[in-house]
Amino acid sequence: MKAVLQRVSHASVSVAGEVRGEIGAGLLVLVGVTHTDTEQDARWLAGKVAGLRVLRDGDRDESSAASIGAPALVISQFTLYADTSSGRRPSWQAAAPADQAEPLVTAFCAELRALGLPVATGEFGATMAVRSVNDGPLTILLQTPDRR
Repeated sequence: MKAVLQRVSHASVSVAGEVRGEIGAGLLVLVGVTHTDTEQDARWLAGKVAGLRVLRDGDRDESSAASIGAPALVISQFTLYADTSSGRRPSWQAAAPADQAEPLVTAFCAELRALGLPVATGEFGATMAVRSVNDGPLTILLQTPDRR
């Protein structure tokens, strides 16, 4: 699995003009799934996201989302697995199909909740409008370890 993690002061996601998820200060997490990913990968990635010390809490500048109960807005993003190595048209072959990816994104969100984060989401497979105010800016790319 891959994730793009952004510290935000505000983020929201809308589908067909209707807000489906919204958070204040916290984390915006774009999550992509590939064919070899498992629930173990979803749990590992959620633990990494929840535990990274990248948030501000008063005078402290190194708090984790889990330690302060900061919210996360999670957006499924198959395009994180785009292959642009050839030509000008991206290939999406590395992205897992929806029937495999959706349960893993759901497991990722469930693990974040189990770690104490309030989680808002978009709508899997929908065309979404994501709005965010990146705080810092702070953007981190994460990928689960290769277990093969």
